Amino acid sequence: MATDFTRRRFISVAATLAGATAIAPLVSACGSGAQKTTGANSESGLRAVLPAYAPSTQITPDLPSVSGAADIATEPGFLTYPANPVVTVPDVAGRGGTYTAVTPLWGTIPPAGNAFYQAMNKALGVNLTIKPADGTNYNTIVPTMTAAKKLPDWIQLPSWWDPNFNVGELAGTQLADLTPYLAGDKIKKYPNLAAIPTGAWRAGAWNDKLYGIPSFSSGFSLTGLVYYRRDIFDAKGITAGQVKSADDLMNLGKELTDAKNGVWAFDDVWTYTFAAWGVPYKWRVDSGKLVHKYETPEFLAALDWHYQLAHAGYVHPDALAGDKENANTRFYAGKALIQGGGTSGFSLADYQSGTAANGNYRRGAFDVIAADGKSTPRLFLGNSTGILSYLNSNLKPDQIEELLAVANYLAAPYGSAEYTMVNFGVEGTHYTRQDGVPTATDAGKKEVQAQTYPFLASPPQVISNPGADVVTKDWTSWQAANLKTVYKPVFWNMNISMPQAQATADAAQAVEDSIKDCYHGKKKVSDVRDAIATWKSSGGDRLTGWMTDNVLNKYGTGQ
Repeated sequence: MATDFTRRRFISVAATLAGATAIAPLVSACGSGAQKTTGANSESGLRAVLPAYAPSTQITPDLPSVSGAADIATEPGFLTYPANPVVTVPDVAGRGGTYTAVTPLWGTIPPAGNAFYQAMNKALGVNLTIKPADGTNYNTIVPTMTAAKKLPDWIQLPSWWDPNFNVGELAGTQLADLTPYLAGDKIKKYPNLAAIPTGAWRAGAWNDKLYGIPSFSSGFSLTGLVYYRRDIFDAKGITAGQVKSADDLMNLGKELTDAKNGVWAFDDVWTYTFAAWGVPYKWRVDSGKLVHKYETPEFLAALDWHYQLAHAGYVHPDALAGDKENANTRFYAGKALIQGGGTSGFSLADYQSGTAANGNYRRGAFDVIAADGKSTPRLFLGNSTGILSYLNSNLKPDQIEELLAVANYLAAPYGSAEYTMVNFGVEGTHYTRQDGVPTATDAGKKEVQAQTYPFLASPPQVISNPGADVVTKDWTSWQAANLKTVYKPVFWNMNISMPQAQATADAAQAVEDSIKDCYHGKKKVSDVRDAIATWKSSGGDRLTGWMTDNVLNKYGTGQ
């Protein structure tokens, strides 16, 4: 849908602009002051404060979700937009209160007080003044507010900027504790909020108390996939199921690469393939000992394979040169047939761009594999959300309850009357139905398209690509087929505030630069090994010790 700003699209756009990844562990760095707390949550503490999960049953998807292990479930699929949206919030949410809200916005800021904002205030029963701020500079705008202690009543703080915002210190000082209102069965007062996956609420908890309201949550959040041009593979009689090992991938590189005719098998894939060697996202625990991925033999084995891939001549030269900007252009044109990327690859926008370049275009994704072709394939789960909003601690209890009622409206399930209002506006004014799909009018494009309300609260993600049902079917079927391979990584959905020295070691920029040079074939694995040795002695070992003493030994793994 033109105006449906999905979690995957939001993460891919916003994280790129922020220069960070939204699926990284929720780590916040303290400044030069004394370290007071890690911000981490104990398992017993979380059990006491997390809301009771109660999935919504008011709207039936065409392709239902499939449940796996605890907190892991595929996203439901919709092939049509509900013709008669059901009402999930029968009474007006608010009681006439006046509030301000700030969210980041990557796009043109709508006119203040526009017709959509007015209609939303009427529907919500409050006077909520939305003040979108430039997303590109949001990481500098918010600290100015917190330094002056002048936060709005409601604010979105994307978790990848937690170090900039120092959310661990804001929790309980400038941000309101929502535990008394949402813990356990108390959330039943807000049934749409209760339908948000438990893992997403974990991402908004600090020091065994609940603060953040999740948006764009998912029980199947992944860092990304290894994609291939399914239409071209089909034409060549190649099926993705034939690829069960790293050797199979390398052989495929040889078979598909035709450099003389400007075709290479691969674009960049490292970020989305190293897990096949058993490499953890960042940490793993061996015999009770915390081990960083850099220190695992599997990590160097994975890197060696990618170095060989680059030198075999199977990777597109522009990818080896570091050109990410045009990766999709190469993929659409059939110049690179296998690429790694975020899950937004399975989207209507990608389908439209791909078919515009080639009418037969179809994107596929390899199933999760084990590099040796024998081990059990495993893929780590990403955080359930990286997008959370917070209420101001200066609000009175009745004001907090009023805004939580508003959040409950905003979190109404996909296709409901409330969801339609929040995402498309007023029918006839902001959208009309075309083939049953809400489609923005000129007024809608101006006032509604650059969304803000879903950044305050929104329902769990679904898969829907009107006009491209094949994408919805492909993505839902991939999730169902690979559900059993997905696991929670160490420190999953944990908020951890650490001293600046440890945060710098955690980023390990020099090592990451060497890794990139290696999988692009410019440096050897031995060079990366040397960079890791330097990292360990200059802060990596102290990081491991700090994480062991302050997180692992006190709070466990979060799994």
